[in-house]
Amino acid sequence: MSNSFTAIVDYGVGNLKSVTNAMTYLGMKTCITSDAKELERADAIILPGVGAFPDAMERLRAPGLDRVLAVQAEKKPILGICLGMQLLFDEGEEVRACKGLGLVHGRVKRLETDCKLPHIGWNSLRFQNGSPLFRGLEDGKYVYFVHSYCGVAADEGDVIARTEYGPSVVAAVSHGTVFGCQFHPEKSGETGLQILKNFGELNQ
Repeated sequence: MSNSFTAIVDYGVGNLKSVTNAMTYLGMKTCITSDAKELERADAIILPGVGAFPDAMERLRAPGLDRVLAVQAEKKPILGICLGMQLLFDEGEEVRACKGLGLVHGRVKRLETDCKLPHIGWNSLRFQNGSPLFRGLEDGKYVYFVHSYCGVAADEGDVIARTEYGPSVVAAVSHGTVFGCQFHPEKSGETGLQILKNFGELNQ
């Protein structure tokens, strides 16, 4: 499958370079794009994101990328990273109430913790519900987080990893072919690379 590639969505709020570098290191072809036709051609899609939920959704809606992602989510694996994961949910409350992509049911809420916000640093994962995204990894692996908000899934069956930051926090979700990591796999060393590798192999 020499022509297979993963599209990394460019909508002005993603950390594109580090994700691309990680995928390239793994020997996986990528294409940074905001073009609907490229997203349709891709074998998988990564939706990165940094910043505020409403601003990011506006940048997706303006060119119609929200509709494109909804259609492609029925056909191929999609991975949301950090804010990109939050956008997968039905609604977010950051700044103001704002509709998300609705690919994972639930809401994005401010972290309810006595710990310092934003949550920045390395935390361990506790896996649940079995997911190919974490193939070859054991509980307790550390990954890198930067966030003040987190997804609260309507169905616990969609939660594939949690971490502790005061209370238990949703660290990763999966619904059909849609996956989300609240942490940054591209900044999480060998563990993160394994997760990206697993994602890249889902549609091969």
